[in-house]
Amino acid sequence: MAFFDMPLEQLETYKPIKNEPDDFDDFWQQTLSEARQHPLNGEFVPYDAGLDLIDVYDVTYSGYGGQRIKGWYMRPKGVKNPLPCIIEYIGYGGGRGFPHEWLVWPTAGYAFFVMDTRGQGSSWRHGDTPDIPDGANPSIPGFMTQGIVDPKTYYYRRVFTDAVRAVDLMKSHPDVDETHLALTGGSQGGGITIAASALSTGISLCIPDVPFLCHFRRAVGLTDNLPYQEIVKYLVSHRTKEEIVFGTLDYFDGVNFASRITAKSLFSTSLMDATCPPSTVFAAYNHLTHSKDIKVYRYNQHEGGGSHHTRAKLDFVKENWG
Repeated sequence: MAFFDMPLEQLETYKPIKNEPDDFDDFWQQTLSEARQHPLNGEFVPYDAGLDLIDVYDVTYSGYGGQRIKGWYMRPKGVKNPLPCIIEYIGYGGGRGFPHEWLVWPTAGYAFFVMDTRGQGSSWRHGDTPDIPDGANPSIPGFMTQGIVDPKTYYYRRVFTDAVRAVDLMKSHPDVDETHLALTGGSQGGGITIAASALSTGISLCIPDVPFLCHFRRAVGLTDNLPYQEIVKYLVSHRTKEEIVFGTLDYFDGVNFASRITAKSLFSTSLMDATCPPSTVFAAYNHLTHSKDIKVYRYNQHEGGGSHHTRAKLDFVKENWG
């Protein structure tokens, strides 16, 4: 993939006008208020993951609608004092997998929680969380158009709420220093990071990598890649629903969440990324109003900075938390 989007000097100032619904804040306040009527009922079951230096717990808690969400909680073995905590959200189609796939943050000395994404976890890493109350199994994508004719029924209303409830869960855990909470994730996980950072209180660091779910109105007309193409394919058949669809997506757009983030942020993007085009990432990044930085990987695609960026994130957290 060659350079296909704006030149970097234009990206650095690209700040599109927000298509923000008048009731954006009310919608999310009501959504989270309804979710919090259900007790978290967090269960932390010790799990033998074959990792002698890490304590691992199989976690279940109540997310959107009180539905039970899975995750892994991990921390360095034998550490008694509360630790700063990293919460990670997963890319599109993936699930929580095995604990040994999540060693970076706990081996760096932090408490760590990874949230399983409801309904996903079947295309590249297995998951264990169904989407709907009757226990439908995790399935192959797509998810982009599920319930898309109404923001109240849209799939990501449930996912973003689960993500905020994961923050609530970690803030209430006695092993976690709730004054040091960071959210991170790549692609879909990056989009969830942006939303959860805006909708939660007390987040100190926001670290989305090559984030998805940003600037929908540009993305679906700019790239032929999935998952944005799921929306295009839907509109091919549902020709009269364009404004309804984008009206729903405006409630879930990272561009609209970004200005509500108060955490210090580190974003990343790749100039050859045709899955989450750089202009869609900069559209959200340039609406941030607090301390921020972005790492640009000029010749990379959706893999972003890979291991180089993992090290950049480790350094970013250490620099800010000591």
